Amino acid sequence: MKILIISGFLGSGKTTFIKTLVQRAKRDFVVLENEYGGTNLDTADLRTNGNNCNIWELTEGCVCCSTKQSFASSVLTIANSLDPEYLIVEPTGAAMLGNLISNLRQIQYENIVLLKPVTILDSRVFSNRGGDFSEIWSNQLKFASTLIFSKTESLEENELSALTDAAQIENSDAEIITQHYSRLPNEWFLGLLDRYLDAEYCPNEQLAQDVPDTLTLRQIQLPTSDALIVFLNGLTSGVFGNIVRSKGCLPAGQAWLRFDTVEHIWSIAGVEAEKESSAVFIGKNLRRDWLRMVLNSFCPPKIPIRKNGATNVK
Repeated sequence: MKILIISGFLGSGKTTFIKTLVQRAKRDFVVLENEYGGTNLDTADLRTNGNNCNIWELTEGCVCCSTKQSFASSVLTIANSLDPEYLIVEPTGAAMLGNLISNLRQIQYENIVLLKPVTILDSRVFSNRGGDFSEIWSNQLKFASTLIFSKTESLEENELSALTDAAQIENSDAEIITQHYSRLPNEWFLGLLDRYLDAEYCPNEQLAQDVPDTLTLRQIQLPTSDALIVFLNGLTSGVFGNIVRSKGCLPAGQAWLRFDTVEHIWSIAGVEAEKESSAVFIGKNLRRDWLRMVLNSFCPPKIPIRKNGATNVK
């Protein structure tokens, strides 16, 4: 089993890249997803568009630190029971790539081979260097063999060149891709699956990291789509704390909407109704009570009713 780590800071576009890789390469893949919070909104996204791959989920922690034992057990279980040709590991955006490589080296044996890791970089916020989490951001660049900029479709040549120059300062040995990967040939994607990490290469130490705060909310809703826009403007301007990443799916009036934020940028898309609404917020100094108040205040109250002489809650 060959393991390809696809790293990237919070909201960089790892899941979208993995979908493209799976579609282009058409190999036997299992994807191991790790997300902060008790909800994983990206799993359903990976299963769309006919992607035929097995997806394993690890939530409530980061595979490079707090849940690394569960991570190791999951990797060995996948290797021994499913034995896919390739395992794609998508760590949380706050994971230290160097630590993750070290963790995998400890369970490596003849059936597990590491490929050269990839890091996805959001071109829109690259200059921010991860903000309060710059150490995590730098680690993800330092230990990657390929750096791929996402969301570059509208950039001019001089802007792409500036991104290349800035990335080379962080990692002069990496392959740097600024052209949007959707324009690259299938052979390039297949090449990622044939680049083996040096068997002797392993980061020397496990680095401590500044773990972001996280908050997961369920059964949330807003009265209208305009209310969601007002909420997102407040969210990205710091009203609810220093939130570097959030995503959620909820009813807003008559429509179900999915929202995503990366630092000061937000987006909304219509989606099919889900069984349960939920959202996750990641950052520092989260104003948890304010978030709960805004997103839970419009939920219908549980009203006691009497039925057959007994009191139930509806």
